[in-house]
Amino acid sequence: MTHTDASLDALRQTGDELADRTVAELFERGEVGKFNTLMRYVSTAGAPLPDGLPDVAREYLEATRTPPAWVDWAEMEKARLFFIDNNVHISTALSFASMPACYLVPHVAKLLSVSHGLKYPSKRMAETGQFTVHLMQPDAFEAGSRFIPAAQKVRLLHASIRHHLTRENRWDTATDGTPICQEDMIGGQMFFSLLVLDSLHRLGIHMSTEGAEAYYYAWRVVGAMLGVDQDAVPQTLDDARQFLDLYMLRHMGPSEEATHLTRQLIDLYEEVVPGTFFDPIVSALIRHLVGDTCADWLHVPRTSWDTLVKAVPHLLGILETIEDRSPLGAWALDRLGHLTTVLELSSLTRGRVMHYAIPETLKEDYGITSAVPRTHRWIPPAATV
Repeated sequence: MTHTDASLDALRQTGDELADRTVAELFERGEVGKFNTLMRYVSTAGAPLPDGLPDVAREYLEATRTPPAWVDWAEMEKARLFFIDNNVHISTALSFASMPACYLVPHVAKLLSVSHGLKYPSKRMAETGQFTVHLMQPDAFEAGSRFIPAAQKVRLLHASIRHHLTRENRWDTATDGTPICQEDMIGGQMFFSLLVLDSLHRLGIHMSTEGAEAYYYAWRVVGAMLGVDQDAVPQTLDDARQFLDLYMLRHMGPSEEATHLTRQLIDLYEEVVPGTFFDPIVSALIRHLVGDTCADWLHVPRTSWDTLVKAVPHLLGILETIEDRSPLGAWALDRLGHLTTVLELSSLTRGRVMHYAIPETLKEDYGITSAVPRTHRWIPPAATV
């Protein structure tokens, strides 16, 4: 469907009815603590639900325990192979483009600050990385996988933030709409799908059209499992470009919260990079991927590496050519990418499994080789405005 300002205004007033109703009843009955305690031990799909689980929670978990009936599993397998082929690049795009892009929407930056989502940015990055890795496992939707329980809990986490902000008068719904509304959930889906593909293209990564479309399709499935209205979600990459362009023109701009969150994120990445010599590459890479105007809004420092980082696509292009032409080179680079992603994730999680829970309060002090040939490479949809 073609979106307009009017259609997006309507999406700003809507949350997630099923999850919102579940969370509201848990709070009304004082059963949030019991739910969190019991659900801490439910981390794999198909595991028996624990005795004593509140009825409303049991009903929600039963209703959301399977993926949508319309899922094309062949397309999901293409997406998985695309992820294996590009996992380290996808992690880079998520870290240095998708997360900063979230801050370019002032009300989203404010929500992250109010809900203490990035007081400890390593936790949110670890949760996002772990969630994506769970999604791209071969058995992601089968018994024993970790993805479905994670999606169920994240959906309730979003509903709990809506619950707190609206009932504690900490959110101006007249101005900013419903917290984590349908428009913002679809916008987030664009940041983690289309914007990632844009960033891979900007980095010089070789992608087939089939692989790019499959990756976007996988995030449509994720959106459905997180309570996103599928009637409003762009079905194709061209439609996604139209939505993202309109969404960003409606909302993007500088804010004090965005500057603060970006500084925290840069500090986090600089801690992960060994030593201090390479620290400036963090800011340079963010600036390269989001552009100078957005980087200036976020107060991303200019560094001596800003020019040097523009050579990254050329270097990656050489490696991509080796991968395209040599099966052994492709295997070696895929293994290196996998190990790099595992190392990055383990440095953020400190080797722990990240757990998702419903916050009882909002604390005041927290402000493989591609499945298809890549000779005909994917070209991003053209800007619509």
